[in-house]
Amino acid sequence: QVQLEESGGGAVQPGGSLTLTCAAPPFTLTYYTMAWFRQAPGKERERVGCISNSDGTTYYAASVKGRFTISRDNAKNTVYLQMNSLKPEDTAIYYCNVRKLGTAYWGQGTQVTVSS
Repeated sequence: QVQLEESGGGAVQPGGSLTLTCAAPPFTLTYYTMAWFRQAPGKERERVGCISNSDGTTYYAASVKGRFTISRDNAKNTVYLQMNSLKPEDTAIYYCNVRKLGTAYWGQGTQVTVSS
């Protein structure tokens, strides 16, 4: 069983920034590719991006590329989602995700609201 914990969400104005954090004590995230997803009201959950466990290679959805950055600190067993130049359409619940032995695990999510 893996329990992921997201934090760092909140309300921000367009153009602002937020950094989300994902931790999973005592589970070790170091050995796994980690992903961030989001789900806006009335929409399907979509993958924002992911970061590999091997060399830190990242992938981003076209809608966030150049604005969002995923990183990991293996010493702290933590994964981050740095979000810059936020837009109203980035408003969603953001989830951390890991797949272990074919099973996907999710956190409870953290709300991000971008509004003036």
